[in-house]
Amino acid sequence: MRPLLILIGLCCCFISNAQVTQEIFESFKLQERRDVRYYFPEDYDEEKKYPLIVVLDGEYLFDQVVATAKFYSQFHGMPQSIVVGVNQNERSIRLDDCEWEEESGLPTEKGKKFFEFLGMEMIPYLDLNYSTAPFKMIVGYDITANFQNYWLFKDNSLFNAYISISPTLAPEMENRVPARLGAFNKQIFYQLILENDKSKYTSRIMQMDKAIKAIDKESLHYYFDEYEGADHISIATYGIGKAFDNIFGMFKPISPKEYKTQMLTSEEPVFDYLQKKYNNIEDLFGIKKQVELNDLMAVYAGIRKKEDLESLKPLSDLCKREFPGTMLGFYFEAEYYEQKGEPKKALKTFEKAFGMDEIDFLTKEMALEKIDALKADFGY
Repeated sequence: MRPLLILIGLCCCFISNAQVTQEIFESFKLQERRDVRYYFPEDYDEEKKYPLIVVLDGEYLFDQVVATAKFYSQFHGMPQSIVVGVNQNERSIRLDDCEWEEESGLPTEKGKKFFEFLGMEMIPYLDLNYSTAPFKMIVGYDITANFQNYWLFKDNSLFNAYISISPTLAPEMENRVPARLGAFNKQIFYQLILENDKSKYTSRIMQMDKAIKAIDKESLHYYFDEYEGADHISIATYGIGKAFDNIFGMFKPISPKEYKTQMLTSEEPVFDYLQKKYNNIEDLFGIKKQVELNDLMAVYAGIRKKEDLESLKPLSDLCKREFPGTMLGFYFEAEYYEQKGEPKKALKTFEKAFGMDEIDFLTKEMALEKIDALKADFGY
Protein backbone atom coordinates (compact mmCIF):
# COMPACT_ATOMS: atom_id res chain seq x y z
CA MET A 1 0.00 0.00 0.00
CA ARG A 2 2.85 2.39 0.68
CA PRO A 3 4.16 2.39 -2.94
CA LEU A 4 0.61 3.11 -4.05
CA LEU A 5 0.45 6.28 -1.96
CA ILE A 6 3.87 7.41 -3.23
CA LEU A 7 2.86 6.89 -6.82
CA ILE A 8 -0.47 8.60 -6.37
CA GLY A 9 1.24 11.44 -4.58
CA LEU A 10 3.33 12.06 -7.70
CA CYS A 11 0.24 12.12 -9.87
CA CYS A 12 -2.07 14.19 -7.67
CA CYS A 13 -0.74 17.61 -6.79
CA PHE A 14 -1.67 19.53 -3.64
CA ILE A 15 -4.38 22.19 -3.65
CA SER A 16 -3.58 25.27 -5.68
CA ASN A 17 -5.47 28.52 -5.94
CA ALA A 18 -7.65 26.96 -8.61
CA GLN A 19 -11.02 25.71 -7.45
CA VAL A 20 -10.91 22.69 -9.78
CA THR A 21 -7.91 20.55 -10.63
CA GLN A 22 -7.72 17.57 -12.97
CA GLU A 23 -5.19 14.83 -12.24
CA ILE A 24 -4.14 11.45 -13.46
CA PHE A 25 -4.74 8.81 -10.79
CA GLU A 26 -2.54 5.73 -11.12
CA SER A 27 -4.51 2.69 -9.93
CA PHE A 28 -2.87 -0.58 -8.94
CA LYS A 29 -6.27 -2.25 -8.71
CA LEU A 30 -7.24 -1.35 -12.27
CA GLN A 31 -3.69 -1.45 -13.62
CA GLU A 32 -4.44 1.75 -15.53
CA ARG A 33 -4.64 5.49 -15.13
CA ARG A 34 -7.87 7.37 -14.56
CA ASP A 35 -8.76 11.02 -15.07
CA VAL A 36 -10.10 12.48 -11.85
CA ARG A 37 -11.25 16.03 -11.14
CA TYR A 38 -11.31 17.66 -7.72
CA TYR A 39 -13.19 20.69 -6.47
CA PHE A 40 -12.08 22.34 -3.23
CA PRO A 41 -13.85 25.33 -1.64
CA GLU A 42 -12.09 28.61 -2.43
CA ASP A 43 -11.27 29.17 1.24
CA TYR A 44 -10.24 25.57 1.92
CA ASP A 45 -8.75 25.35 5.39
CA GLU A 46 -6.94 22.29 6.74
CA GLU A 47 -8.27 23.11 10.21
CA LYS A 48 -11.83 22.49 9.00
CA LYS A 49 -13.52 19.28 7.89
CA TYR A 50 -15.32 18.87 4.57
CA PRO A 51 -17.85 16.20 3.52
CA LEU A 52 -16.75 14.27 0.44
CA ILE A 53 -18.99 13.96 -2.63
CA VAL A 54 -17.94 11.29 -5.16
CA VAL A 55 -19.42 11.79 -8.62
CA LEU A 56 -19.48 8.91 -11.09
CA ASP A 57 -19.89 9.80 -14.79
CA GLY A 58 -17.71 12.80 -14.01
CA GLU A 59 -17.79 14.15 -17.56
CA TYR A 60 -21.57 14.58 -17.32
CA LEU A 61 -22.28 15.26 -13.68
CA PHE A 62 -19.20 16.80 -12.05
CA ASP A 63 -19.79 20.40 -13.16
CA GLN A 64 -23.48 20.24 -12.17
CA VAL A 65 -22.72 18.86 -8.73
CA VAL A 66 -19.95 21.43 -8.15
CA ALA A 67 -22.23 24.32 -9.19
CA THR A 68 -24.99 23.08 -6.89
CA ALA A 69 -22.61 22.55 -3.97
CA LYS A 70 -21.14 26.04 -4.38
CA PHE A 71 -24.57 27.67 -4.55
CA TYR A 72 -26.03 25.80 -1.58
CA SER A 73 -22.99 26.29 0.64
CA GLN A 74 -22.89 30.00 -0.23
CA PHE A 75 -26.39 30.37 1.21
CA HIS A 76 -25.84 27.98 4.15
CA GLY A 77 -27.97 25.25 2.62
CA MET A 78 -25.22 22.66 3.05
CA PRO A 79 -21.66 22.49 4.41
CA GLN A 80 -18.77 23.36 2.12
CA SER A 81 -17.67 20.09 0.54
CA ILE A 82 -14.92 18.48 -1.50
CA VAL A 83 -16.26 17.10 -4.79
CA VAL A 84 -14.44 14.38 -6.74
CA GLY A 85 -15.48 13.49 -10.27
CA VAL A 86 -14.36 10.21 -11.84
CA ASN A 87 -14.31 10.46 -15.63
CA GLN A 88 -15.64 7.33 -17.34
CA ASN A 89 -16.60 8.40 -20.85
CA GLU A 90 -13.36 7.78 -22.75
CA ARG A 91 -13.58 4.50 -24.72
CA SER A 92 -16.92 3.93 -22.94
CA ILE A 93 -15.08 2.50 -19.94
CA ARG A 94 -18.17 3.17 -17.82
CA LEU A 95 -19.76 0.10 -19.40
CA ASP A 96 -16.83 -2.07 -18.30
CA ASP A 97 -16.63 -0.39 -14.87
CA CYS A 98 -20.29 -1.01 -14.12
CA GLU A 99 -20.99 -4.26 -15.97
CA TRP A 100 -22.70 -7.03 -14.03
CA GLU A 101 -23.12 -10.80 -14.43
CA GLU A 102 -26.51 -11.53 -15.92
CA GLU A 103 -27.25 -14.48 -13.66
CA SER A 104 -26.13 -13.06 -10.32
CA GLY A 105 -26.58 -9.33 -10.92
CA LEU A 106 -23.20 -8.78 -9.26
CA PRO A 107 -20.22 -6.95 -10.78
CA THR A 108 -17.96 -8.66 -13.30
CA GLU A 109 -14.23 -8.97 -12.58
CA LYS A 110 -13.60 -5.53 -14.10
CA GLY A 111 -16.48 -4.11 -12.04
CA LYS A 112 -15.00 -5.57 -8.86
CA LYS A 113 -11.67 -3.91 -9.64
CA PHE A 114 -13.40 -0.55 -10.22
CA PHE A 115 -15.26 -1.02 -6.92
CA GLU A 116 -11.93 -1.63 -5.16
CA PHE A 117 -10.28 1.30 -6.95
CA LEU A 118 -12.84 3.72 -5.50
CA GLY A 119 -13.20 2.18 -2.06
CA MET A 120 -9.65 1.01 -1.38
CA GLU A 121 -7.50 3.48 -3.31
CA MET A 122 -9.09 6.79 -4.23
CA ILE A 123 -11.21 7.52 -1.15
CA PRO A 124 -8.56 6.39 1.38
CA TYR A 125 -6.03 8.57 -0.44
CA LEU A 126 -8.34 11.59 -0.14
CA ASP A 127 -9.03 10.87 3.54
CA LEU A 128 -5.31 10.63 4.19
CA ASN A 129 -4.22 13.74 2.31
CA TYR A 130 -7.11 16.16 2.67
CA SER A 131 -9.33 17.37 5.49
CA THR A 132 -12.36 15.18 4.82
CA ALA A 133 -15.27 14.75 7.23
CA PRO A 134 -16.76 11.30 7.93
CA PHE A 135 -19.86 12.13 5.84
CA LYS A 136 -19.59 10.82 2.28
CA MET A 137 -22.04 11.01 -0.63
CA ILE A 138 -22.02 9.31 -4.02
CA VAL A 139 -23.86 10.45 -7.16
CA GLY A 140 -24.57 8.22 -10.17
CA TYR A 141 -26.64 8.25 -13.35
CA ASP A 142 -28.09 5.38 -15.35
CA ILE A 143 -25.67 2.43 -15.14
CA THR A 144 -23.44 4.18 -12.60
CA ALA A 145 -26.51 4.83 -10.42
CA ASN A 146 -26.98 1.08 -10.27
CA PHE A 147 -23.29 0.47 -9.54
CA GLN A 148 -23.23 2.67 -6.46
CA ASN A 149 -25.77 0.32 -4.83
CA TYR A 150 -23.08 -2.32 -4.42
CA TRP A 151 -21.68 -0.35 -1.48
CA LEU A 152 -24.93 -1.12 0.31
CA PHE A 153 -23.97 -4.79 0.19
CA LYS A 154 -21.13 -4.18 2.65
CA ASP A 155 -21.80 -4.57 6.38
CA ASN A 156 -20.78 -0.95 6.96
CA SER A 157 -21.70 1.25 4.01
CA LEU A 158 -18.82 3.44 2.83
CA PHE A 159 -21.30 6.19 1.93
CA ASN A 160 -23.84 8.00 4.10
CA ALA A 161 -25.85 9.35 1.16
CA TYR A 162 -26.74 8.02 -2.30
CA ILE A 163 -28.17 10.02 -5.19
CA SER A 164 -29.49 7.60 -7.80
CA ILE A 165 -30.54 9.27 -11.06
CA SER A 166 -32.67 7.09 -13.36
CA PRO A 167 -30.89 3.85 -12.51
CA THR A 168 -30.43 1.00 -14.97
CA LEU A 169 -31.09 -1.85 -12.56
CA ALA A 170 -29.12 -5.08 -12.41
CA PRO A 171 -31.14 -8.27 -11.78
CA GLU A 172 -32.80 -8.43 -8.35
CA MET A 173 -31.68 -4.90 -7.43
CA GLU A 174 -35.28 -3.83 -6.80
CA ASN A 175 -35.35 -6.39 -3.96
CA ARG A 176 -31.76 -6.18 -2.77
CA VAL A 177 -31.62 -2.41 -2.26
CA PRO A 178 -34.66 -2.27 0.09
CA ALA A 179 -33.36 -5.30 1.98
CA ARG A 180 -29.96 -3.71 2.53
CA LEU A 181 -31.37 -0.29 3.44
CA GLY A 182 -33.56 -1.95 6.03
CA ALA A 183 -30.57 -3.73 7.57
CA PHE A 184 -28.54 -0.62 8.47
CA ASN A 185 -28.72 1.05 11.86
CA LYS A 186 -26.50 3.98 10.83
CA GLN A 187 -28.02 7.11 9.30
CA ILE A 188 -28.44 6.52 5.55
CA PHE A 189 -29.83 8.97 2.98
CA TYR A 190 -31.12 7.49 -0.26
CA GLN A 191 -32.46 9.74 -3.02
CA LEU A 192 -34.10 8.18 -6.09
CA ILE A 193 -34.73 10.45 -9.08
CA LEU A 194 -36.83 9.35 -12.05
CA GLU A 195 -38.03 10.86 -15.32
CA ASN A 196 -41.61 10.46 -16.50
CA ASP A 197 -40.65 8.71 -19.76
CA LYS A 198 -41.26 5.00 -19.36
CA SER A 199 -38.49 2.48 -19.93
CA LYS A 200 -38.04 -1.25 -19.41
CA TYR A 201 -36.71 -0.44 -15.94
CA THR A 202 -39.57 1.81 -14.79
CA SER A 203 -41.80 -0.88 -13.28
CA ARG A 204 -38.87 -2.37 -11.35
CA ILE A 205 -37.82 1.07 -10.10
CA MET A 206 -41.37 1.72 -8.91
CA GLN A 207 -41.37 -1.67 -7.19
CA MET A 208 -38.13 -0.72 -5.44
CA ASP A 209 -39.62 2.65 -4.44
CA LYS A 210 -42.66 0.94 -2.89
CA ALA A 211 -40.48 -1.50 -0.95
CA ILE A 212 -38.20 1.22 0.42
CA LYS A 213 -41.17 3.34 1.48
CA ALA A 214 -42.45 0.37 3.50
CA ILE A 215 -39.29 0.34 5.65
CA ASP A 216 -40.08 1.76 9.09
CA LYS A 217 -36.71 2.92 10.39
CA GLU A 218 -35.73 6.32 11.78
CA SER A 219 -32.16 5.90 10.57
CA LEU A 220 -33.28 5.69 6.92
CA HIS A 221 -34.01 8.95 5.12
CA TYR A 222 -35.56 8.06 1.77
CA TYR A 223 -36.67 10.50 -0.93
CA PHE A 224 -38.30 9.80 -4.28
CA ASP A 225 -38.81 12.51 -6.89
CA GLU A 226 -40.34 11.94 -10.31
CA TYR A 227 -40.18 14.74 -12.88
CA GLU A 228 -43.03 14.80 -15.38
CA GLY A 229 -41.30 17.06 -17.92
CA ALA A 230 -37.97 15.26 -17.96
CA ASP A 231 -36.62 12.59 -20.29
CA HIS A 232 -33.69 10.26 -19.76
CA ILE A 233 -31.20 12.95 -20.78
CA SER A 234 -32.61 16.01 -19.03
CA ILE A 235 -33.31 14.12 -15.80
CA ALA A 236 -29.62 14.40 -14.95
CA THR A 237 -30.05 18.15 -14.39
CA TYR A 238 -33.52 18.14 -12.84
CA GLY A 239 -33.08 16.51 -9.50
CA ILE A 240 -29.63 17.29 -8.08
CA GLY A 241 -30.71 20.51 -6.36
CA LYS A 242 -33.79 18.86 -4.85
CA ALA A 243 -31.63 15.95 -3.69
CA PHE A 244 -29.28 18.35 -1.91
CA ASP A 245 -32.33 20.07 -0.40
CA ASN A 246 -33.49 16.76 1.01
CA ILE A 247 -30.19 15.35 2.21
CA PHE A 248 -28.86 18.57 3.75
CA GLY A 249 -32.22 19.79 5.07
CA MET A 250 -31.07 19.49 8.67
CA PHE A 251 -28.07 21.74 7.96
CA LYS A 252 -30.13 24.68 6.71
CA PRO A 253 -31.04 27.64 8.95
CA ILE A 254 -34.37 27.42 10.76
CA SER A 255 -37.05 28.35 8.25
CA PRO A 256 -40.48 29.88 9.04
CA LYS A 257 -41.98 26.45 8.36
CA GLU A 258 -39.58 24.68 10.75
CA TYR A 259 -40.23 27.36 13.35
CA LYS A 260 -43.99 26.88 13.20
CA THR A 261 -44.29 23.14 12.67
CA GLN A 262 -41.37 21.86 14.76
CA MET A 263 -39.96 24.37 17.24
CA LEU A 264 -43.26 25.76 18.46
CA THR A 265 -44.95 22.35 18.58
CA SER A 266 -42.07 20.64 20.42
CA GLU A 267 -42.67 19.86 24.09
CA GLU A 268 -38.99 20.34 24.96
CA PRO A 269 -37.56 23.73 26.02
CA VAL A 270 -36.90 25.99 23.05
CA PHE A 271 -33.17 26.21 23.72
CA ASP A 272 -32.95 22.41 23.84
CA TYR A 273 -34.42 22.32 20.33
CA LEU A 274 -31.57 24.51 19.07
CA GLN A 275 -28.93 22.52 20.93
CA LYS A 276 -30.25 19.23 19.59
CA LYS A 277 -30.30 20.58 16.02
CA TYR A 278 -26.62 21.55 16.12
CA ASN A 279 -25.59 18.37 17.94
CA ASN A 280 -27.32 16.33 15.22
CA ILE A 281 -25.50 18.29 12.52
CA GLU A 282 -22.16 17.56 14.19
CA ASP A 283 -22.98 13.88 14.72
CA LEU A 284 -24.18 13.35 11.15
CA PHE A 285 -21.82 15.45 9.06
CA GLY A 286 -18.79 15.29 11.34
CA ILE A 287 -18.39 19.06 11.38
CA LYS A 288 -19.09 21.71 13.99
CA LYS A 289 -21.34 24.34 12.44
CA GLN A 290 -21.14 27.91 13.65
CA VAL A 291 -24.49 28.93 15.10
CA GLU A 292 -26.46 31.08 12.67
CA LEU A 293 -27.72 34.47 13.82
CA ASN A 294 -30.97 33.56 12.08
CA ASP A 295 -31.33 30.53 14.35
CA LEU A 296 -30.61 32.50 17.51
CA MET A 297 -33.30 34.98 16.59
CA ALA A 298 -35.74 32.18 15.80
CA VAL A 299 -35.10 30.69 19.23
CA TYR A 300 -35.56 34.09 20.88
CA ALA A 301 -38.89 34.51 19.09
CA GLY A 302 -39.90 30.99 20.16
CA ILE A 303 -38.98 31.72 23.77
CA ARG A 304 -41.20 34.79 23.80
CA LYS A 305 -44.01 32.99 22.01
CA LYS A 306 -43.98 30.02 24.40
CA GLU A 307 -43.06 32.12 27.46
CA ASP A 308 -40.14 29.79 28.08
CA LEU A 309 -38.19 31.97 30.54
CA GLU A 310 -35.61 29.34 31.51
CA SER A 311 -34.35 29.08 27.92
CA LEU A 312 -33.31 32.76 27.94
CA LYS A 313 -30.28 32.23 30.19
CA PRO A 314 -28.55 29.47 28.18
CA LEU A 315 -29.42 31.40 25.01
CA SER A 316 -27.68 34.49 26.39
CA ASP A 317 -24.60 32.44 27.32
CA LEU A 318 -24.46 30.98 23.79
CA CYS A 319 -24.79 34.43 22.22
CA LYS A 320 -21.87 35.73 24.30
CA ARG A 321 -19.69 32.94 22.90
CA GLU A 322 -20.86 33.10 19.32
CA PHE A 323 -21.22 36.89 18.94
CA PRO A 324 -18.84 38.46 21.48
CA GLY A 325 -18.69 42.25 21.53
CA THR A 326 -22.34 42.60 20.55
CA MET A 327 -25.41 43.43 22.63
CA LEU A 328 -26.99 40.06 21.94
CA GLY A 329 -25.93 37.97 24.95
CA PHE A 330 -26.20 40.69 27.60
CA TYR A 331 -29.55 41.97 26.29
CA PHE A 332 -31.07 38.48 26.51
CA GLU A 333 -29.54 37.95 29.95
CA ALA A 334 -30.98 41.27 31.14
CA GLU A 335 -34.42 40.23 29.89
CA TYR A 336 -34.02 36.98 31.83
CA TYR A 337 -33.39 38.89 35.08
CA GLU A 338 -36.18 41.32 34.30
CA GLN A 339 -38.72 38.54 33.74
CA LYS A 340 -37.47 36.68 36.81
CA GLY A 341 -38.12 39.73 39.02
CA GLU A 342 -34.52 40.78 39.70
CA PRO A 343 -34.54 44.46 38.61
CA LYS A 344 -31.08 45.37 39.98
CA LYS A 345 -29.38 42.61 38.00
CA ALA A 346 -31.50 43.47 34.98
CA LEU A 347 -30.52 47.17 35.15
CA LYS A 348 -26.79 46.44 35.40
CA THR A 349 -26.95 43.93 32.55
CA PHE A 350 -28.93 46.26 30.26
CA GLU A 351 -26.24 48.88 30.96
CA LYS A 352 -23.59 46.39 29.82
CA ALA A 353 -25.60 45.72 26.67
CA PHE A 354 -25.87 49.46 26.01
CA GLY A 355 -22.07 49.71 25.89
CA MET A 356 -21.71 47.05 23.21
CA ASP A 357 -22.22 46.89 19.43
CA GLU A 358 -25.71 46.83 17.96
CA ILE A 359 -26.75 43.67 16.09
CA ASP A 360 -29.79 42.66 14.07
CA PHE A 361 -32.90 44.30 15.58
CA LEU A 362 -31.20 45.16 18.89
CA THR A 363 -30.22 48.82 19.18
CA LYS A 364 -28.73 51.00 21.91
CA GLU A 365 -32.01 52.91 21.95
CA MET A 366 -33.86 49.74 22.95
CA ALA A 367 -31.41 49.11 25.80
CA LEU A 368 -31.70 52.72 26.92
CA GLU A 369 -35.50 52.48 27.00
CA LYS A 370 -35.23 49.41 29.21
CA ILE A 371 -32.76 51.20 31.51
CA ASP A 372 -34.99 54.26 31.84
CA ALA A 373 -38.08 52.14 32.49
CA LEU A 374 -36.38 50.17 35.25
CA LYS A 375 -35.07 53.35 36.91
CA ALA A 376 -38.53 54.90 36.78
CA ASP A 377 -40.32 51.82 38.11
CA PHE A 378 -37.93 51.06 40.97
CA GLY A 379 -36.45 54.50 41.70
CA TYR A 380 -32.82 53.62 40.93
